[in-house]
Amino acid sequence: MRKNKWGAAAFSVALSVVVLAACTDAGTSESKTDPVAEPAKGGSNMNLTGMPIVKEPVTLTFFTGKSGNNGNNFAETLVWQQYRQKSNINVNFQLVPFENLTALRNLSLAGGDYPDAFYSARIGTADLLRYGSLGIFVKLNDFIDSYAPNFKKLLDKYPDLRKGLTMPDGGIYSFPSFYDPSFLSMLIGVPLWVKQEWLDKLGMKEPATTEEFYRYLKAVKEQDPNGNGIPDEIPYAGNGINPLIEQIRGAWGFGNRGVGHKYVDMDPDKPGELRFFRIDPKYKEVIDYMRRLYAEGLIDKEIFTIKTGALYAKGQQGIFGATINPNPVTQMSQNGYIGLGALKGPHGDQLYSQVKVPLVWPGAFVITNKNKYPEATVRWIDYFYGEEGATFFFMGMKGETYVETDNGKLEYIDQITKNPDGLTQDQALSKYVTWLGGSYPGYVQEKYFRGSESLPQSAAAAEKAKPHLIQELWYNFNFTEEENEFMSSVGSMIHSYISDMEVKFITGVEPMSEWDKYADTVQKMGLAEYMKVYKSAYERYIGKK
Repeated sequence: MRKNKWGAAAFSVALSVVVLAACTDAGTSESKTDPVAEPAKGGSNMNLTGMPIVKEPVTLTFFTGKSGNNGNNFAETLVWQQYRQKSNINVNFQLVPFENLTALRNLSLAGGDYPDAFYSARIGTADLLRYGSLGIFVKLNDFIDSYAPNFKKLLDKYPDLRKGLTMPDGGIYSFPSFYDPSFLSMLIGVPLWVKQEWLDKLGMKEPATTEEFYRYLKAVKEQDPNGNGIPDEIPYAGNGINPLIEQIRGAWGFGNRGVGHKYVDMDPDKPGELRFFRIDPKYKEVIDYMRRLYAEGLIDKEIFTIKTGALYAKGQQGIFGATINPNPVTQMSQNGYIGLGALKGPHGDQLYSQVKVPLVWPGAFVITNKNKYPEATVRWIDYFYGEEGATFFFMGMKGETYVETDNGKLEYIDQITKNPDGLTQDQALSKYVTWLGGSYPGYVQEKYFRGSESLPQSAAAAEKAKPHLIQELWYNFNFTEEENEFMSSVGSMIHSYISDMEVKFITGVEPMSEWDKYADTVQKMGLAEYMKVYKSAYERYIGKK
């Protein structure tokens, strides 16, 4: 029998155990505000338009994913203090570090101790369909039509957005994190950055090919470009190896439908035919290139273990020759890096495939069946998909956190961009807003977004990428329950095996001579059925089914 209220105490204990074991300096649950009297019916208490959303105050509890870039108490930030007063809705944000998010989210759902809504919870499409069909996640189609005018406009304007959110049963169960498809520097998101000062000192031009990039990294390692007489330079550093692989593989023509599809793209030699590219004979060269970089000490030895905060702290020393992140200025307080475009590979391929799907997190916000005020909650979240609410969410308050220039551009105040206490922009922003680290529900446009991706260096990197962008970007495919069962079992085993083997090849634990045996193993794990499932979802996506 399901409990009638979310077990906040049980959740806090579980969270404390995980956080103490895995991430001692991460965020914790917030202390709740004083309870308020709530009316019995949400509908009769709600205003259909304008603010406040409800006539008498109500309180909601949100399970909330938290980035390390954000502060430890959302309720104290400027945006949520102001919106609480404006809307008359008080939200208790139960903060869960992204590192522990999936496990604790699944625990709360499995035990029945789930909240009114999940916020920035990175819920995948399989879970949206599963819990939506069970009635645990509220079906939003009618609510959107009646109470979400801002979001409904986006669904009508961008058919791929509606298609990406609509599950095979016809239901929409979430509000997403959605980027304006024309905001290119946001979609390429995490460029490959190199240090211009070191290029100049080494007498090298900006790398345009994979071989030139290799030679630059090698020169950084061997020629002491910072001139301190100590071999402290790190040629390439990043958070995990996959971002670099995803940047590099376009130089061999792989990933031609964007990073939303990490295993399958379209075969350029067989029009209309899907390709599982991760075991393609030519893809072996991508992994071998990465092995070469690692073997020669051109990749940070901590690449597989370092956490984001530690990476950025190390980057603030100015010792990275190359890195991948939204922008070294905001993440590491480092000027002087330039973003590369698409590198040309050994066979002449030159494809910028590291392009995000605009529908970044389909399940960024979900309302559950324990919510007594679904209509008011829909109005609460819809505000952030409109011009006024989105500007407020990302920029804060005019005159307090940002100013409008004579040409109408919005800019953060100097206290944020040139913090007198030496804080990075993200650190200075954390007491005002909570979008840092991503995964938030909302609509991102260039006009009001002033994060890393909006800086001049990011815009310049996007311009370099533009001539070699992929021609067709796939949004996420939504699988049926039966297909999800296959993908979460056989598909998941295939993905895990590939990830493990790629690391072994790159680090030299497995010799590249074992590639054919590895590819054959993937085939035997059920790849033929995997591709049938993928093709079925693809045909629904393009409207053939």
